[in-house]
Amino acid sequence: MGRAFEYRRAAKEKRWDKMSRIFPRLAKAITLAAKEGGPDPEMNAKLRTAILNAKAQNMPKDNIDAAIKRASGKEAEAYTEVIYEGKGPHGVLVVVECATDNTTRTVANIKSYFNKTGGQLVPTGSLEFMFSRKAVFQIKITDSLDIEELELNLIDAGLENTEAHEDILYVYADYTDFGNMSKALESCNVEVVKSELQRIPNTSQEFTEEQLIDIEKLLDKIEEDDDVQAVYTNIA
Repeated sequence: MGRAFEYRRAAKEKRWDKMSRIFPRLAKAITLAAKEGGPDPEMNAKLRTAILNAKAQNMPKDNIDAAIKRASGKEAEAYTEVIYEGKGPHGVLVVVECATDNTTRTVANIKSYFNKTGGQLVPTGSLEFMFSRKAVFQIKITDSLDIEELELNLIDAGLENTEAHEDILYVYADYTDFGNMSKALESCNVEVVKSELQRIPNTSQEFTEEQLIDIEKLLDKIEEDDDVQAVYTNIA
């Protein structure tokens, strides 16, 4: 996957952590997960993940419970999950995942962000083959963690590879093995800091610092949109 991807990922998460919209985004993810697979996190791996990620951001329990309850209400029924794909400044590839109650508003906003920064939206599915969907788990590396033994225990759950960065071990599997890997990690009694589904570029591209400045302007605009849940690029 490449450490550069994780550096880029960390930089994006640092920006998101400072945003006042982080709790609403997390709450929407919880509501959508509960709507899709039921309100019991023990039976719903996606919901367990959304709750884990919310707790990692210090989201209050009352907020989490309220988000789960909304899954059976009209607010949840109004949400639609949509994906937009585009080419940004200097040819960077961008995939945007949204959850919205008004697709007309959302597509207009996303399109304007691309247009204003010299990019354009492309037909949905155009970039599908450029990215691979992966289940990614972040494990806290401790003195007692035997990485080789952990890898052996995770093979049957769909482990593809691992990558250590500072005190975090990144565990990768195909997105279809998300539930299996989640359960396997729980049985291994390791500390999962964060888990999520990601779109990882099959081929990354290098950009100059000047080009990255232009690209960041687009990404900042997209990530500030309330309807946006996640953004992926092919930046190396």
